Amino acid sequence: MKSFLVLCAWLPLPVLHGIARIWGSALSIIPNRSRATTRTNLKACFPDYSPAEISRLTRASLVNTACTAMEMGKAWLVPIEKTLSLVVDHDADGMQSFSAAVESGSGVILLAPHLSNWEILGFYIQEIHQTTFLYQPLRQPALDKLIREARSRSGVKMAPTNRKGVAQLLKALQSGEIIAVLPDQVPADESGMYAPFFGVPALTMTLVSKLTQRTGAKVFCGFAQRLPKGKGFKVVLQEANPAVFSNNLEESITGLNESVEHSVELAVAQYQWEYKRFRRQPDGEDFYQE
Repeated sequence: MKSFLVLCAWLPLPVLHGIARIWGSALSIIPNRSRATTRTNLKACFPDYSPAEISRLTRASLVNTACTAMEMGKAWLVPIEKTLSLVVDHDADGMQSFSAAVESGSGVILLAPHLSNWEILGFYIQEIHQTTFLYQPLRQPALDKLIREARSRSGVKMAPTNRKGVAQLLKALQSGEIIAVLPDQVPADESGMYAPFFGVPALTMTLVSKLTQRTGAKVFCGFAQRLPKGKGFKVVLQEANPAVFSNNLEESITGLNESVEHSVELAVAQYQWEYKRFRRQPDGEDFYQE
């Protein structure tokens, strides 16, 4: 794995994306789990799309997922200055609002969904202000160590997904810092509630809602949008749906999912549709019958 990442780290971005197009296109043709899950998610979330549209979007999604994998060497192994140089543009209005929220000192929660390359987004945000990332340790010790070291080289702090980590996030917000979470990960049953995501019931984390209620932190949703022809990335930051700040937990997590939806709609093909977002359903039904 590390040899693969080293090779990817030094290949030009257009070359990496060219390889990813071949890889993703092959995945869209040959029967496999990634293709099946992607198609299932897309058909459920976009019921009005024709079969031809679903097929085109499946291919585009798998190509972009392959791009994310091919980019990880550049995200994790090259000097941080080279990683940051991949960001060549940003949304001026969103960045202005985000910077103002950081400067207010009330703390900022950044929702960073599985959209394009969230690792590069994290390094970019760390350059703005001290950032703490909620992090679920991996089962492979060597890969877990590699990722932790790669992320920490920029000064990013890591908070594990346990009580100690939640306390670390709370302390960071109370200090006026940024915390970042992947809001579309499937949480443990006791840490989530069901709310619609593109019209489909999805077990959704309650952590963001509870932290917001306790600290009054600002909430944004952001991603590093992949530009065509290997030109780099554009950072897009948007204020979260106001419903996130509701004291009603169900309304708040619905607002969280709608915030993620809004970002995904800007680059639908760059969302990681191969992730089994709906694997837990209220009725216990097997959503992914393969």
